[in-house]
Amino acid sequence: MKKIVAILGLMFLTGFSYAQQDPQFTQYMYNTITINPAYAGNYQGMRIFLLNRSQWVGLEGAPVTTNLSISSPINDNLGVGVTIMNDKIGPSDENNIAVDFSYTIATSEKYKLSFGLKASANLLNIDFNKLSQYNNGDFSFETNIENKLSPNIGAGIYLYSDKTYVGISAPNLLETRHFDRYANTGATSYVAQERIHFFLIMGQVFDLSPYLKFKPALLSKFVQGAPLQIDMSANFLINEKFTLGASYKSSKTFGALVGFQASDSWFIGYGYDLETTRLARYNSGSHEIFLQYDLFNKFGKTISPRFF
Repeated sequence: MKKIVAILGLMFLTGFSYAQQDPQFTQYMYNTITINPAYAGNYQGMRIFLLNRSQWVGLEGAPVTTNLSISSPINDNLGVGVTIMNDKIGPSDENNIAVDFSYTIATSEKYKLSFGLKASANLLNIDFNKLSQYNNGDFSFETNIENKLSPNIGAGIYLYSDKTYVGISAPNLLETRHFDRYANTGATSYVAQERIHFFLIMGQVFDLSPYLKFKPALLSKFVQGAPLQIDMSANFLINEKFTLGASYKSSKTFGALVGFQASDSWFIGYGYDLETTRLARYNSGSHEIFLQYDLFNKFGKTISPRFF
């Protein structure tokens, strides 16, 4: 199994320079603030969201991500949010904290447009002792990375109505060189570099009946050096209580999700992803579970959930 950890570690140290780096979520639509700061405070009250994702269960060193976010409107135009995230993969352990601000204007009777800014700090730790090292003279593994701090900024826009939304964002605009061992000497060599990730999200809610809503949605992710990734999903809201859905990622992953509105404030959800690539031989899928709590404020209680 240590060989598997070594493979994952090499993916992180080399391939991630030109591949998908940001954590991925099947149920991103319930935690949009993670990828688009313009969503901060978009709800009518304070929203607290907690999610845990275990990816490729059964594969040693596979990604495990925990995410906590809190967002709230300040007034009719301003919103604020805070996100704390821990992401573990192979020998690496990252902690990230981000603060989001949004400003919303009405563009028509139905639509509003939000502008968002994100300020974040990333704390990185890598324990190279977790890797199987076949070249003891490789300088890349001489010293562990301990609490390396990297600041970043991001931005996004979000256009929405009660039934429709579309957003474009880049949560990390600085291409940070996380593993630059020669930073103090002024040299330009580095082991891996974080790339800018661009996100496009869109969705539409259709009222099929007084008790059934249907929402197709799309998430597109682009990063230099990696194929365009598209996540498509279809979700049904039944009697304002139960959510059932399915998704497909262009990385050849199928997913299913279910949610239950336990009370006016509490919502719980679960998602499962199944790989269809050769990687499926070594894991039993990916699991995602989240809790969402809405604390309604002076802006009023939501009579009918907006479904995004």
